[in-house]
Amino acid sequence: MPFEAQIIHPLNNKEMKFISWNVNGLRACVGKDFEQQFKALDADFFCLQETKMQAGLLDLQFPGYQSFWNYAEKKGYSGTAIYAKQAPLAVSYGIGIDEHDHEGRVITLEYESFFLVTVYTPNSQDELRRLDYRMQWEDDFQAYLHRLDEQKPVIVCGDMNVAHEEIDLKNPKTNRRNAGFTDEERAKMTQLLGHGFIDTFRTLYPEQQTYSWWSYRFRAREKNTGWRIDYFLISERLRPQLTDAKIHTDIMGSDHCPVELDLDL
Repeated sequence: MPFEAQIIHPLNNKEMKFISWNVNGLRACVGKDFEQQFKALDADFFCLQETKMQAGLLDLQFPGYQSFWNYAEKKGYSGTAIYAKQAPLAVSYGIGIDEHDHEGRVITLEYESFFLVTVYTPNSQDELRRLDYRMQWEDDFQAYLHRLDEQKPVIVCGDMNVAHEEIDLKNPKTNRRNAGFTDEERAKMTQLLGHGFIDTFRTLYPEQQTYSWWSYRFRAREKNTGWRIDYFLISERLRPQLTDAKIHTDIMGSDHCPVELDLDL
């Protein structure tokens, strides 16, 4: 039926599955079984980062889902998307600060009992060229999350471009001043986790060394020389509803793998 793609399933107050995946170019990922993986995961919400898309580049729709896209102005760069089974009350793109809102990095969906935010955090880049900007981004993005959290609980997911603790990467000592493991970036994550948010995976699995990103170089994935930089963070008051958090290391198609959150909502 031609209208089938517009059918949106209601939320049913049971366990809900959220997936977040940095696809490192959606068109490339589609050529590597993305659609099959999407259907197999069967999430209520499927959030994407680094889509590298522009409007009209690829019309990828799935029956039963609405999709929301935020594109970077620069072609082939950054970008986020969310596929949702339930129509939101409201959608916003960016965080309302012009300095940050040209790279397609944030989408927020509002529902009756929560906000869902997906984010692709700016990388500090080689030689930490963008670290100062990253620090400003962190302050402004965290302020945005706290404003949302004052209204209702927040679920925020995405590639946050930081391995928070030494357990979150294979080689902490040799990466001490590299982008994604600087003291400054780690401190910003500590700050957020000290002010009303929890890291769902680390909360449930405090000792588990599982990674979500591997360099394409040096056969890193084969050797499991990875980093955990993809997260689901939730407002502390959602902790009783947290049922599981997973990292799907077996799913290929990108240099990142999908991460999952299961919540009773």
